Amino acid sequence: MATLEEITDRFKTAVGADSGLGKSVKFDLKGDGVILIDGGRVSNDDHAADCTILVSKADFEALAKGTLDPTAAFMQGKLKVNGDMGVAMKLQPLLAKARGTIAGD
Repeated sequence: MATLEEITDRFKTAVGADSGLGKSVKFDLKGDGVILIDGGRVSNDDHAADCTILVSKADFEALAKGTLDPTAAFMQGKLKVNGDMGVAMKLQPLLAKARGTIAGD
């Protein structure tokens, strides 16, 4: 499993200058830290976001690698969304872009 720092660095590469989301999103990894994406900025700052996704680090990695379907994770309670659901719906292209960098683990 990748460290929080490794995942964050890989998301920085995937996001580039702009996430394309138009709003901020925070992945709360249930005690393993947070990843905040706001425009082109990716950090581990635990600030308020337009959308917060609560998911375990293991399930987050599975989502990023494409081995866990986001809809199935949501329906099984493995993933919870607080805030703007529209932002969560826009994450698929960003996760797909990050997939190549995270899947190397």
